[in-house]
Amino acid sequence: MRALKLVGAAGLTAVAIACSAVIAAGPAVANPLEPTPIADVFYAPVPDLEAKNPGDIISSRPMPPPAGFFDTDVWQIRFRSTNSAGDPIAAVTTVFSPRNKVPGGPLLSYQHIINALGLECAPSQALWTQDPNLIIREAPALMVALQRGWTVNMADHLGPTSAYGAAKLGGKIVLDSIRAAQRFDPLQVQQSPVALAGYSGGGMATAWAAALQNEYAPELNIVGSASGGAPMNMERMARDLGFNPHPVFGLAFAAALGLEREYPTRIPISEQLNPLGQQMAAELQNACTNDIIAVGAGKSALQVANSTDLINSPEMVAAVNENSVELYSGVPKAPFFEWHSPTDALIPVSAISNTVARYCAAGVPVTELLVPSNDHLTAAVLGLPQALEWIDARFKGVPAPSNC
Repeated sequence: MRALKLVGAAGLTAVAIACSAVIAAGPAVANPLEPTPIADVFYAPVPDLEAKNPGDIISSRPMPPPAGFFDTDVWQIRFRSTNSAGDPIAAVTTVFSPRNKVPGGPLLSYQHIINALGLECAPSQALWTQDPNLIIREAPALMVALQRGWTVNMADHLGPTSAYGAAKLGGKIVLDSIRAAQRFDPLQVQQSPVALAGYSGGGMATAWAAALQNEYAPELNIVGSASGGAPMNMERMARDLGFNPHPVFGLAFAAALGLEREYPTRIPISEQLNPLGQQMAAELQNACTNDIIAVGAGKSALQVANSTDLINSPEMVAAVNENSVELYSGVPKAPFFEWHSPTDALIPVSAISNTVARYCAAGVPVTELLVPSNDHLTAAVLGLPQALEWIDARFKGVPAPSNC
């Protein structure tokens, strides 16, 4: 069975190594395995999408509250966004509207961790599954926000091809999902203050949305962003891991395949796989976390490549670096809260430190919280309550502190 678990950074740690291992010398024609489309007219192709502006609403529908959510109205909104090549795409967000809210009350955009190449693993689908392994685990934390009267926005931030690993894409989709939510009259959030939050892969989408706001969506009233355990430099993570067999190599391989979906002409991985790699890619085409881990357990990049002549493709490195927020020159427009374990084994803490230092130097109020745990997932649980309290203060207009 597919599963959606809180495993984020590990799936991105080896993406650059996985890419470089399967890109051999010579030109290749990209033929990435796209996910199977969802058999639901709500997700059907959209004509004349280029005529719409980012954040414009394509369609919407009410949904029954999923398991674990109470006293809440739920909507799904399909909207126009932009991919990494600058082309228009149709994306989806799920919005939870508490029945005790006031018009214009706070809007929290929460970026869930999505480790997947399958579209059924995204929140807009996984929230309503009957498979207990696929149900999103964040309901208790999100219910805290909903009970405070906050509207909660949860985008499918991997996009319409589930481009796992394409983190900058996720930032654009998040910003456009906020635009769409604020343009959707039934939610009554047109004038709401907005905050962002997410951990690990969700933290990376959050960090990218915060960093891109000045350039991509400067009109949004984002009062703060809270990003935890985010892998802010994917190439550095990959080089730290190396080429040895790894228990979660499947996640790294899936991220490489996801990047190919987003950059098919720049990193044509599929054409460079050996028979084992082709078999694994087919098995991962629509997979969620548990299946991805099972398929790749104990494997390595060298085992899936068509050639052992490893090449650090400039195009591959450029694509990976384009999705590393540490290397992006922009800084958040709003105050920034960041939490992580100082000894996290899955992510390069130095990349977080460098990013935070750059934000501080640019005058961004930053609160950095070091969580007393060396476990990536435990740090998520320990830091989230303080992140929500920090967000609550921003919604109340309290000046943001800084420990730069």
